[in-house]
Formats: sequence, structure tokens, C-alpha cells
Amino acid sequence: MSDHEHHHERVDAAVDDRTAWARRRREGIPTDENLLVVACMDERIPIEEALGIELGDAQVFRNAGGKVTDDVIRSAALTTNFFDTDEIIVINHTDCGMMSAPDEAVRDGLETQVGDLDDADLDPSLPALTIGDVDLMEWIKMTGDIDEACAAQVTYLRESAFIPDDVAVTGYVYEVESGELRRPGERVAEAISERRD
Repeated sequence: MSDHEHHHERVDAAVDDRTAWARRRREGIPTDENLLVVACMDERIPIEEALGIELGDAQVFRNAGGKVTDDVIRSAALTTNFFDTDEIIVINHTDCGMMSAPDEAVRDGLETQVGDLDDADLDPSLPALTIGDVDLMEWIKMTGDIDEACAAQVTYLRESAFIPDDVAVTGYVYEVESGELRRPGERVAEAISERRD
């Protein structure tokens, strides 16, 4: 009797792995790291590389500015309460487009596209959901300071009643100029470039 592995055994194992991958939600298989990443949609942020993870390690939610919106809370609530996710990482970044234009320029650009913003249907798939009485710029969530914005997104998630208290929530700023992550408020370049008194 041969003691080597038959080729069909490797093929069967690969088929089983693919089946488990495809059916992981139905089978209750969590992400490999039980991790949700909320990040900006900017194409310069290589999420997996920056965090040292691979496909399947995390669920990734990207939007303009990496903002914690109602839909981020909705998605985070579902994955932390029903899919064993026990960690959320927020990634904002330097040179973000959400910092690139004055509020009035953004408002004017949207009005040029839509017309009267008060009559605009903000979410045609869910017409019952609107921004209510808030100003359009609060809905857009332009950013003045990326470090403050990142810290605020972490706070929004930590304070949400929908996110279990034992979920670890942290935030980082991805520096597009260095290709590295740092904690909000820890601008190393500034600290090492200033004269000591």
C-alpha cells in the first residue's frame, strides 16, 4: 500500500476549503480575525498591507472620509452582535479629500448638480431616511483636522448603544506620505523636527 498522498486528496481538501469560504456566514464561520475595519474610500490606503492582514481576515467598510455614519453603525451593530466580530479599527488618512475644499465650495458644487438641496432625495432606496433638520455640511462631514476626526470616529463607535461594550475600538491615521500608520495625535515628524528648549 502506498504511503504518499493521492492527488485527489489535495483536490478534495481545496474543494472543502472553498466550500467553507463560500458558506462561512451560513456555517457561522467568523472573519479570520473577528475584525471590522472602517476606512476612507481613498485608493491610496492599502488596508490589508497597512494592518498586516489578508483577504478573509476582516470585513472592510469604506466611505468618503472613513466616517462613522448611521450605515457604519448599522453594519457594525450587525457584525458585532451576530457574527462574532470583537474588534473595530478606524483608519483615516493624511491628505484626505474631505479636507480639500471649503464647505461653501462643496455646497455650491452639490447645488449645481442637484438644484435646490432642500428638495433633493438623499437616499432614493430608503426614502423614509433623511438628514432631517441638520445642515447639509453636517451630513457631508468635511474634516478640519484628521487626527481629531479619527479620534471622534472612535468615540462615536465606543459610545453607540448598538456596539457591545467589550468590543475593542481603536483608530489610526495612515500617512500617505510615509505609507505607515500612526495613532491620532502622534505626529512623529513634528516632534523630531522641533528644537528642544
